[in-house]
Amino acid sequence: MENDRLIAIDDPDDPRIAEFRDIRERDLTGREGRFIAEGTVVLRLLADAHSRRRGFVAEKLLLLRNRVAGLEEIIAAFPQDVPIYTAEAPVIDGIVGFHLHRGVLALGRRTAEDSFDDFLDRLPPQSLVLVGCGISNHDNVGSMFRNAAAFGADAVLLDETSCDPLYRKALRVSVGSVLTTPYYRQANALDLLAALAARGFSIWSLSPRGKTDIREVPPSGRMALVVGTEGEGLPEAILAAFGSARIPQAPGLDSLNVATATGIALFEMASAAGRI
Repeated sequence: MENDRLIAIDDPDDPRIAEFRDIRERDLTGREGRFIAEGTVVLRLLADAHSRRRGFVAEKLLLLRNRVAGLEEIIAAFPQDVPIYTAEAPVIDGIVGFHLHRGVLALGRRTAEDSFDDFLDRLPPQSLVLVGCGISNHDNVGSMFRNAAAFGADAVLLDETSCDPLYRKALRVSVGSVLTTPYYRQANALDLLAALAARGFSIWSLSPRGKTDIREVPPSGRMALVVGTEGEGLPEAILAAFGSARIPQAPGLDSLNVATATGIALFEMASAAGRI
């Protein structure tokens, strides 16, 4: 790799890498669509999204100096105008505020989004989508995206009370799936589901109180699986308005973790529809 592509950082207070400072204490999400990507797998997916213009671009990279040689192929995939900053471990730790053993960070930005209607209108005639309502735990959001990618879901929709999937932890837990799975956030849950119903989606809400065994949900051309937050679950208004499904389980626990339940339910629905 050409040495002039790399920019050495020796001072944790260098203003050129200010966005990476103290990332455990704050998050860039919500600031003009910016986010922090962490780890080799996520960096590779960000490079692919940037090069293919898939809704995300990288603004700068910050890498542990001894990791650069092993990342040459990924780094080369970024355009020349994306600065590549490198630093030794003590400097990077001073920048981010903790020991960053992966040593791989990028500042990314989500490009302009379509309107909600345009997003829905782009979904294919045969679609499986995952809908999250009130999902405020970053790990759960990340796991939901990973499940959606694993079982071939066409999109993830999140209501306005769910956390942003571009939070650093959610993005990391998703193993970069947030960058590859189309998604839309910031819509009222009932309005969101009504819009799906108007476009011919068969909507199934997942709840321990669901009336239909998930294995008996009939496949259809357009299907939506709706999951809610742990504890309270989905609002009664949603459970009453649409079909409801449950995952049978042994007595003793009232419910599964939403990430686990989402994986099981998506597997069953995708299998029944012949998608996997």
